[in-house]
Amino acid sequence: MKTTGLNFRHLYYFWVVAKEGSVTRAAERLDVAIQTISAQIALLEQSIGKSLLAPQGRRLVLTEAGRIALSYADQIFLLGEQLQEVLTEADIGKTMRLTVGLSDSLPKLTASRLLEAALKLPQKVKLVCHEDDFESLLGDLSVHKLDVVLTDRPVPSGTTLRVFSHLLGESDISLFGRPELAERYIAGFPGSLKGAPVLLPTRNHAVRGRIDHWFETHDVRPDVVGEFDDNALLNTFGSHGLGLFPASSALGEAVKEEFGAVAVGELTAVHEQFYAISNERKIKHPAIEAILSASHGGVFGRG
Repeated sequence: MKTTGLNFRHLYYFWVVAKEGSVTRAAERLDVAIQTISAQIALLEQSIGKSLLAPQGRRLVLTEAGRIALSYADQIFLLGEQLQEVLTEADIGKTMRLTVGLSDSLPKLTASRLLEAALKLPQKVKLVCHEDDFESLLGDLSVHKLDVVLTDRPVPSGTTLRVFSHLLGESDISLFGRPELAERYIAGFPGSLKGAPVLLPTRNHAVRGRIDHWFETHDVRPDVVGEFDDNALLNTFGSHGLGLFPASSALGEAVKEEFGAVAVGELTAVHEQFYAISNERKIKHPAIEAILSASHGGVFGRG
């Protein structure tokens, strides 16, 4: 059966109607006649052989096919807006753009340290950072919406996505806390941690299992007063003295400056790993190369 290409003007009119909730409001937004929009959507429905909108009282609602079409239209026109923004920048050609996906399990101080190398390049770099869960970021990377993903774990074996993990390095982990809280547990560490209030990442984080194993090995049972998917929220609670919290030992000064916390003690043999995930086995983007080089140079003390 012969098929014709999708008419993106028709799709755009459908997208605006779906967003506005009515043909009348869409016509006002687009400054075209109501009849024009209705005709364009009818042609779209005819070309795909599915009804996308159905009347419900005085409103139009999406059919199941309409919901699927809208999800794709959102992506298409979002990318179009981003393309227009990039191409209209005055300094295009002078500025290198780096679009980074940051896993929500990656500590923000760590992400900042990793990206510093890119910003120190001779050529001006514009960073565009998106934070999301690990799986969503891999999907965005695979369709080239991102240049690189920075995360705390490698790509799982057996994945069908053509993406590659690059180990940046690893860092020792220490427990930190506000001075008034930390001083209660420094003496006699780690035995002093029995019953101590601690804030930990959830078990979705790669490092959580290693921390739990360390507590078991040292026969220590702290009071886990909070578990967090979002590392930034964990640090915020820690900065308010609500519990001891883990962070990179090498970033001790930054943790003190940012959160007013001091080290209680190191979780010996507990390491947090950091990865850059890309679409290329051999990195070619200069800014990503700079991140890899700086990390292998021992950014966190363990290259």
